[in-house]
Amino acid sequence: MKSTMVRRVALSIALTAALAGATACNSSDSSGGSGKAGHKGTTRVSPIAALRSAERSTDGADSAKVESTTTMGTLMSMKADGVMGWADGLTGTMTITYTGGTLAETMRQTGSTSMQARYLPDAYYARMSDKFAAQSGGKHWIRYGYDDLAKFGGSSGAYLKDQMQNTTPNQSVKLLLASGDVVKVGTETVRGRSTTHYSGTVDVADLASKSSNLSASQLADLKKQLTAAGVTTEKVDIWVDGDDLLVKKVEKGELTSGTMTSTAYYSDYGTKVSAEEPPTADTADFKDLLKAQGATGGTTS
Repeated sequence: MKSTMVRRVALSIALTAALAGATACNSSDSSGGSGKAGHKGTTRVSPIAALRSAERSTDGADSAKVESTTTMGTLMSMKADGVMGWADGLTGTMTITYTGGTLAETMRQTGSTSMQARYLPDAYYARMSDKFAAQSGGKHWIRYGYDDLAKFGGSSGAYLKDQMQNTTPNQSVKLLLASGDVVKVGTETVRGRSTTHYSGTVDVADLASKSSNLSASQLADLKKQLTAAGVTTEKVDIWVDGDDLLVKKVEKGELTSGTMTSTAYYSDYGTKVSAEEPPTADTADFKDLLKAQGATGGTTS
């Protein structure tokens, strides 16, 4: 595996590990809760009031076990599972498996299509294969500092940093509320749980402005990048149980590379979260890998 492959893989992991973490706390399908039947807020409460209650309840749960699947056109399909917390920034551990697309082939060349990701308040870490470590100074872990993502990724990196440090699972409910386009579809059973299904369409550029702390110029640049990627609107469906906790959310949108679909499942709300920083001696820093391969800092275009 040549040095160009090391850089390509490092950049690929920067995207997918961050995406898995953001999906875990933005797209959720929960089989957790207390096991009560889902009737609260399903017949006498308006969709807006019900979603506001779900927003508060899910935010206060602080953590959950997560299962998710994500497909991004021909670029990538992956699944992830683990435990994530959001009481004080995004923390937790996920196992990510690449199941298809060009990124799966890239990972296959490193000797593995699965990896562990650890999320801490200031960075996340990706555990690579022995084959990759042999080509990157013998170290198995890559550290991705959120400040470095903002520096090398331009406006999209700044947005990703903001989302990774500030997002919570109820963010998806907030976005649906902010869309101004939400309807109650009906009651459905999801993974054995009685739920109420809500649906809406979100303007993606507007979504970024409402869910981040980016500057006006960063938002303008991000909108350009979203437009260039072919991203305009996103359909959002969520299912809420009788404890006002998210029970399912599916996001669907169109990219230049094809259709983007993301779904995540939650269980065991309030579960214990444990994520430790890997050993320093076995960890390479993302920014150092890029410098070693001659990469430069990102721009806002």
